[in-house]
Amino acid sequence: MHQPIRVLIVDDHALFAEALAARLAREPDLVVLPVAADGRRALALAATERPHVVVLDVALGAENGLDVLDRLRERHPDVRVVMLTAMSDLDTMVRAVRRGAVGWLSKTESADRVARVVRGSARQGGWIPPEVLGEVLRRLPADAPAGGGPSPLDQLTAREREVLQCMVDGLNRNEIAGRLGLSANTVRTHTQNLLAKLDTHSALEAITLAMRAGMRPSSRDRPS
Repeated sequence: MHQPIRVLIVDDHALFAEALAARLAREPDLVVLPVAADGRRALALAATERPHVVVLDVALGAENGLDVLDRLRERHPDVRVVMLTAMSDLDTMVRAVRRGAVGWLSKTESADRVARVVRGSARQGGWIPPEVLGEVLRRLPADAPAGGGPSPLDQLTAREREVLQCMVDGLNRNEIAGRLGLSANTVRTHTQNLLAKLDTHSALEAITLAMRAGMRPSSRDRPS
């Protein structure tokens, strides 16, 4: 993405939100929009200002941030939503990812980390704390609907399925290249192709879809 990344912060804690907005505004590639303190204001700004990334608090006074997430995703499906919260509840984290969030950050994280996650999210990436990523992925398929019908994975080539399996196993690009005997550039190409075929915008979304379709982490060890 060569254009500046437009960022909307949604948080009812005015001092925190304004301090974060001021810090992110110092980043040359970020354009920070006016802060929204509630869901109604967030939706209005999303409609008029067209943010690329929304940084959304889970607790917005009497509002539930996950409900705001639902409305944002319904009205603006291309927007990338990163949850930034003081909460550390794993169940809430899983619900947020199921409902379309691409990232989860604690308010104790540094502003540098927030800026990096915003950039990554705008470029179709995402962020879940590594120490809980495995448990989040295990819980995601818990409410997957049963039934027949074609699997969304059927359209993938054998190699793309191998790459996707490595992603489900938690491997990064270089580790996938090592396991499959490919170059990192080739892995990147396969990853881009499978994301497009699955109509997903990040590795996290693709992994979620794969696990809902029945793919599970393999017993193979990660490379040392």
